[in-house]
Amino acid sequence: MFTYTLRRLLFAIPTLLFISFIIFALLDLAPSDPLGDLPLTIPPEVREQIRSAMGLDQPFFIRYLLWLQQFFINEPLNVLQDMTGIAIGDPHRLRVLSWATRSPVVDLIVQRMPQTLWVVGLSYLFGVLLAIPIGVVSAYKQYSIFDQIGTFVSMIGYSVPTFFTGVLLIVIFSAKLNWFPSVYDTNLVVHDWSSFVAQVRQMFLPVLVLTLYNTSQISRFVRASMLDNLHMDYVRTARAKGVKEKTVLLVHVLRNSLIPVVTVIALGVPTIFSGAIITEQIFRVNGLGQLLIVAIQGADLPLVQTLTFIFAFLIVLFNLIADVLYGILDPRIRYD
Repeated sequence: MFTYTLRRLLFAIPTLLFISFIIFALLDLAPSDPLGDLPLTIPPEVREQIRSAMGLDQPFFIRYLLWLQQFFINEPLNVLQDMTGIAIGDPHRLRVLSWATRSPVVDLIVQRMPQTLWVVGLSYLFGVLLAIPIGVVSAYKQYSIFDQIGTFVSMIGYSVPTFFTGVLLIVIFSAKLNWFPSVYDTNLVVHDWSSFVAQVRQMFLPVLVLTLYNTSQISRFVRASMLDNLHMDYVRTARAKGVKEKTVLLVHVLRNSLIPVVTVIALGVPTIFSGAIITEQIFRVNGLGQLLIVAIQGADLPLVQTLTFIFAFLIVLFNLIADVLYGILDPRIRYD
C-alpha cells in the first residue's frame, strides 16, 4: 500500500503540472483585456505602466511560472531571473494580483475560505452522517414504511434543484415566519453567546438546503450498495455460523457496501472548497463559489485560474484518498 501511494503521489506531480499549464494557457489566451474598462483619455504611456505593474509585459512562460509559484512559497522566485536571464523587476510584482481588486489572489481566497467551510463543509458532514444510517436502515428494512418515506424524501431532495429549495425556505422561514435571516452576514464576529446564536440562525437555512441535497444523493448510493451485498453468499455463511445479526450488518455488509460509496463521498469533498455556487448566490454567502462567479463576470483571469487549479488539485488528491481507502475497507484489494 505504501509503495502504491508513493507511486501515485509521484505520478500526481506531472499530472498537476500539466493541468495547471492547460488551465493557465486556455484562460490566458482568452480574448479579454484587463485595461479595457479604463477611460480612453488615459495616455498610452500610462497604460503601459499599468500593464507593467500588473506583470502583463512579461513573456508567457515567465508569467506562468510566477503564477505557479504562489501555490508553493510566498517569497519571490529570484531563480527565475537567473534561469531565463530576463529581468523580472520589482519583487513585489511576483505576487499574483487580482485584476479587479489589485489584491493578492491567495489573500482573497483565504478570506473567503472560512465562510465556505462553515456552510458547505458542515452541510456535507451532516449529509454523510445522516445518509449512511438512513441508507443502511432502508436497505435492511426494504419496502417498509421507513424505506418508502426515506426513498420519497430522497427522490424529492435529489431531484428538486437547490435554488428552488432555497427560495422556498426563504419564503417560509424568513418572509412568512421570520425565524431565520434570508441574507448571510459575513461581517458577524462570534464573541459571545448572542453572536453565536445569530451565527447559527443565519447558517441554518443554507446548511439545511445543502444537507438535504447531500443526504438524498449519498443515501441512495448506500441503500443500493447495501441491497447488493445483503444477499451475497458470505452473508448467508456468517448467519449460518451464528454470527449476531448486528455484527453481520455493520461489520460484514456495511464495510463492503462502503467501497463504492467512498468514491461518491471522496469525489464530493472538493465541492466543499469550490463552494455551492447557486446556494451561496441565493443566501448571499461570500464564499468561494460566489468569488468564482464574480471573477468570471469581471474577467478576472488570475483569480479564475487560481480557483480552477485549486479545484483540480482537490479532485486529484481525493481520487488518491479514495483509492487508498479501497484497500483499507476491502482486504482483497492489493496494490503492491
